[in-house]
Amino acid sequence: MCTSLTTCEWKKVFYEKMEVAKPADSWEFIIDPNLKPSELAPGWKQYLEQHASGRFHCTWCWHTWQSPHVVILFHMHLDRAQRAGSVRMRVFKQLCYECGAARPDEWSMLEENIESLVDNLITSLREQCYGERGGQYRIHVASRPDGGPHRGEFCEACQEGIVHWKPSEKLLEEDATFSGASKPRAQEGSGYNFFSLRWGLFWASLCLLIVYLQFSFRSSTFL
Repeated sequence: MCTSLTTCEWKKVFYEKMEVAKPADSWEFIIDPNLKPSELAPGWKQYLEQHASGRFHCTWCWHTWQSPHVVILFHMHLDRAQRAGSVRMRVFKQLCYECGAARPDEWSMLEENIESLVDNLITSLREQCYGERGGQYRIHVASRPDGGPHRGEFCEACQEGIVHWKPSEKLLEEDATFSGASKPRAQEGSGYNFFSLRWGLFWASLCLLIVYLQFSFRSSTFL
């Protein structure tokens, strides 16, 4: 039974996509708030989504805030003989920094975010449980560095030692490569414009000088 609209949406999207990906197997999807990273029973696999985007709501002071640093932990297991699998999910919550409520508060996610997160989960599931090439993971905008600082003292994931809010090295390398490639082109373009302007002024001045000399020569002839 679903405990919230978000939980129902997660299960709905997961079951629909797994029916397409693995129609011959039966899978269950369970929300488990006690799930721990890297504490796996034999045969279980783990997938950690580190840069999801979600919204939190404080039921004490009614403060609502958006975070691009939501961490979601998945544990997965497939019984090949029974053709049945299980996924357990935990969303690491955040404390309210307005009133300092001592308990983590309710969370929600947009439907399009759930769609892409489930796609990543199934990609990992196919790789780890079925030994297949799952395909490419969908990169979220939230994985890029954002303007506001992440407040780790209010984050469950940070308190449990999961370092997740810093951009990955791969993304930093991509940004550095893009910036480095842009600079030479900009400099080259500006140099070209500079020389074009200089030569244009030179030829314009030369033409004016020729016209002036011709006018002066004609005036002296008439005199």
